[in-house]
Amino acid sequence: MAKKSKRIIIQLQCTECKERNYTTSKSTVDKKGQASGSRKKLELKKYCSRCRKHTKHKEVRIPSPKK
Repeated sequence: MAKKSKRIIIQLQCTECKERNYTTSKSTVDKKGQASGSRKKLELKKYCSRCRKHTKHKEVRIPSPKK
């Protein structure tokens, strides 16, 4: 049986034009093995095709599908 994953799927949103360009996953457990409720949001410098330049992209949670 497969292990239950401790990662969540997030999207990266451009800070200038607010377009969501990238999807990635992030661990919910810190290096000490504890759940990270106060962990900072991921921020990377990525290429935005709408702005046509490298800009900062911040983490945005993907809304869960409604059943």
